[in-house]
Amino acid sequence: MKKVKEEKEKIVKPIHEFKEFISRGSVFDMAVGVIIGGAFGKIVTSLVSDVLMPLIGVFLGGLDFSNLSIKINDATIAYGSFIQSIVDFLIIAICIFIMVKIFTVLKHEQKKEKESVPTKKPDEVILLEEIRDLLKKQQ
Repeated sequence: MKKVKEEKEKIVKPIHEFKEFISRGSVFDMAVGVIIGGAFGKIVTSLVSDVLMPLIGVFLGGLDFSNLSIKINDATIAYGSFIQSIVDFLIIAICIFIMVKIFTVLKHEQKKEKESVPTKKPDEVILLEEIRDLLKKQQ
């Protein structure tokens, strides 16, 4: 009987821990971030392949990066696509860097505001302190 109870606890405890983990707000925030990040990645990829690389190609004398490749025997090395992927990565990395900087500054300012706000004593405490001081004077 005791063994059955222990086995049941082994099954129920992880389920309970998972339920607590999934019900935290940070998990949902992370999921939203992943979804938005994926969509943002698609936008950046389109920006790079459809706008930036053609413009860079024009400045380099009409070079089309999407078709740049080297053929070695039966293998084709598409280094133009690789260059586009590097530009994608750099743009995403710069955007993430800027967003992290902005959040860090905002968080730091919010922390300063919390520290600078003086804590006011409740009216009851002030009144009790005044009564205490008056009683001390009378003695």
